[in-house]
Amino acid sequence: MSEAVLSVSPGWSNLETVFESLGRVLIVLDASFQIIRASRSLDHLVEPGASVDVIGRPVEDLIGARLFGPTGTLREALMARRREEGRRGVLLCGNDSARLVSITAAPVAEGAFNHCDPRARYLVVIRPAEEDDHLLQSAIVTHGLVTRSPAMRRIVHLVETLHHSDATVLITGESGVGKEVIARALHAQSPHSGGAFVAVNCAALPAQLLESELFGHVRGAFTGAVKDRIGRFDLARGGTLFLDEVGDIPPEIQVKLLRVLQEKVFERLGESTHRRLEARLIAATNVDLKEAIRGGRFREDLYYRLRVVPIHIPPLRERTEDIGLIAQHLLAHIGGREGRALRLSPDTLHVLERYPWPGNVRELENALEYAVALCRGQNIQLEDLPVEIREFEGPIRRPEHPVPARVPAAEVEPEGNEAVRILGVLERARWNHSKAARDLGMSRTTLWRRMKELGIGQE
Repeated sequence: MSEAVLSVSPGWSNLETVFESLGRVLIVLDASFQIIRASRSLDHLVEPGASVDVIGRPVEDLIGARLFGPTGTLREALMARRREEGRRGVLLCGNDSARLVSITAAPVAEGAFNHCDPRARYLVVIRPAEEDDHLLQSAIVTHGLVTRSPAMRRIVHLVETLHHSDATVLITGESGVGKEVIARALHAQSPHSGGAFVAVNCAALPAQLLESELFGHVRGAFTGAVKDRIGRFDLARGGTLFLDEVGDIPPEIQVKLLRVLQEKVFERLGESTHRRLEARLIAATNVDLKEAIRGGRFREDLYYRLRVVPIHIPPLRERTEDIGLIAQHLLAHIGGREGRALRLSPDTLHVLERYPWPGNVRELENALEYAVALCRGQNIQLEDLPVEIREFEGPIRRPEHPVPARVPAAEVEPEGNEAVRILGVLERARWNHSKAARDLGMSRTTLWRRMKELGIGQE
């Protein structure tokens, strides 16, 4: 890096201070759209040191090729000496994460930047997109979760409470409520956050393929096994294995999964060598597992092994105060991919809040994708919505004073540190209650009573 890049002029320092005070990031580009300056406030949006690390890199590495690539719309506007304001973009923050931002870009007037850096040709100003939406100001926006409803806030609290725990979690709820989002939040908050998050859709594969997918196999283990295969238990080593649609696992695989949870070991198909399970397990299902147990389709002992910490996500129709918030959040991302800043008209928001959303958040996202494709202005209007939503004539589902869906305390908010401590000891003792009770300094009867009170491993 040259001395010219490393040097900091008083003029630039003053500009940095101004933009940092406003909560904005200022980026200066040269004629080839390389970053030559970035204000320190970039560190707050991306990561510490980002304002230095981006120097000398193409701006498209930071904001994406759609806006700043060779045919990017913002690049073309700047080259034509046009200013663009309020464009949506995605700030690439590394580690496969990103942040939605609002971007204003303008060409530098001739000679206007000479006192700071004579190479300057274009200015880019960035601010967090969530500042555009007043709905977000009374909400929790964390771990990919967007909510203001009490029921979901309790789930967010539980996710944060479990940040030191390796306990197995069972997430239940209707299709499309966001079970994988919760699973990823648990992973991000866990001691395994540095490892991989490996997801398996257990309903998508027949029994033999699912067994091979989970455990792996060696060459010749079965017809068609022409080479060794690493299973998901191995791939998730040091991280988290997410078993989605666990209620659809065939009975013969349920037996093997139960053994893995009990013994913390497994074998690849066609191999007798034990391999240790070194991943945190999270499972999810939209199936009523207690009904499946009564019908002989799911093992009761496996259910309790999976349901160490239960989390039930209420459907969207039971937390209508979240609908507008989630819709605005999704719309910001969908519009951002196309460089469009879009909003919901009041009538549209009213219709979204009264629709029952049988497909939950996934259906809401699909409806907004459809609306964005049809919308030609900046406001999503009623006529842009899918016909089944805009013509829905059912009753308004938002009560005058919204009451959150009842969520049993034992399922959502165990007593914080004690629950986590007991779960940790039980896991280390491999659920040997006598050993766990000794390690906890209590009798086996006391341990059983506290587990019952905290909702650990039982109804």
